[in-house]
Amino acid sequence: MNKSSRQSRRRYGRRSRQQNSWCRQRHSSERCMTGPRQRSQDSGHDNEESPSTSSNTNGDSSAPDLPGYYFDPEKNRYFRLLPGHNNCNPLTKESIQQKEMERKRLRLLEEEEKKKKKVARVGFNASSFLRKSQLGFLNVNSYCRLAHELRVSCMERKRVHIQRSNPSTLTSDQFSLILADTNSDRLFTVNNDTEGAKYGIISLSGLKTPALKVQMLENFYFTSRKVNSVCWASLNHLDSHVLLCLLGFAQTPGCATLIPASLFTSSHPGVDRRGMLCSFRIPGAWSCAWCLNIQANTCFSTGLSRRVLLTNVVTGHRQSYRTNSDVLAQQFAVMTPLLFNGCRSGEIFAIDLRSRSQGKSRKATRLFHDSAVTSLRILQEEQSVMASDMAGKIKLWDLRAMKCIRQYEGHVNEYACLPLHVHEEEGILVAVGQDCYTRIWSLQDAHLLRTIPSPYPASKANIPSVAFSSQLGGFQGTPGLLMAVKQDLYYFSYS
Repeated sequence: MNKSSRQSRRRYGRRSRQQNSWCRQRHSSERCMTGPRQRSQDSGHDNEESPSTSSNTNGDSSAPDLPGYYFDPEKNRYFRLLPGHNNCNPLTKESIQQKEMERKRLRLLEEEEKKKKKVARVGFNASSFLRKSQLGFLNVNSYCRLAHELRVSCMERKRVHIQRSNPSTLTSDQFSLILADTNSDRLFTVNNDTEGAKYGIISLSGLKTPALKVQMLENFYFTSRKVNSVCWASLNHLDSHVLLCLLGFAQTPGCATLIPASLFTSSHPGVDRRGMLCSFRIPGAWSCAWCLNIQANTCFSTGLSRRVLLTNVVTGHRQSYRTNSDVLAQQFAVMTPLLFNGCRSGEIFAIDLRSRSQGKSRKATRLFHDSAVTSLRILQEEQSVMASDMAGKIKLWDLRAMKCIRQYEGHVNEYACLPLHVHEEEGILVAVGQDCYTRIWSLQDAHLLRTIPSPYPASKANIPSVAFSSQLGGFQGTPGLLMAVKQDLYYFSYS
């Protein structure tokens, strides 16, 4: 009897300890769940601007971070986060971040619709710096730069009507990219559909307010291959051709193709194409650039895997330069025979075109980013170069001092090759991030002037493509920003 009673007491003691432990955990969990609600009700704090994530970026003390939970400010309570691989789980970090990004985008769009014009700087208005210019506090260059910045801050979005000779064509095709020519009177477009990509040219001569209309010229070409890189080429005259790098697949090799811009016209459907097209078999080109330097003005370059290939269009001669990494971005200098390259390793180097070495290239300049370089832009004086990388860093490098002199904050990128748009006359830098926001900075002091949300929800397939100029449509054109998203083209007035 004594032995059985002792065993029963032990079992009863273990059960009571387990029950007490479970009760303590439940009470503490309930206190954690109800604590923020009581504190928020007592303080009367408005949680409408609090983010619905567990990161608590605004530093709201009424909703502390709890591992494995996130605080919803609308319902004023915590919810448990489940593993992200569960497809039926409505609460993951990715879905919460996507929800918060969509809230922010809708809020910014609502502010733009209500025309809440927020100036980029304190005391930033036309009358103030006009008065300073009259008093001699501002020189002509500073006055013009501030005038451009003020216009950027006041841009308004309007939809552009695209006129087509055949209304049934391209109505459902999505814009993949738009690329303005040197005079900003034409846009080369790549449109994606379910079967591949189509090319076209949009004439901006009809882009006049208040009736915003542009004409889509006839599209003769279609490819099932991915377009890796595009640039305007000046073979016969300025911007006479378009250079495209197409990715190979299966038994079809990659190639670089020169297409005359004159073929994209509705007025000459029966134009003779013989001798006007040329294609070069180039496997796996990541990037391309056309040379405008007089010493190699009929050449183009393609960036390959661990190699740079320089091709003469007239003679067909090729010059190869070895590199240590894949070349993702390229641009030629105009005044000097240099080709600047940005690599996946983060290195930026320049090749002297006068070097005929078939081995390891002679590098005239070497700079380094911490991540893969995705875009390069040489400034007009060719004493500095702008570069962006896959870590979202945009840096301005001084080529004489070989150091970074300015950095532009706010750009978002993780893995995409996103272009930079530098406009020195207006003193403006434009870039679109993977979050689908178009950001505009001041070139002089790297101040963020404007953040423009996309008209559509952010996604990998809906990253906008933009073109900016103070002369859209030619010499007497309309100034502004063009944004292509899905099937739509939008215009932001810059006047």
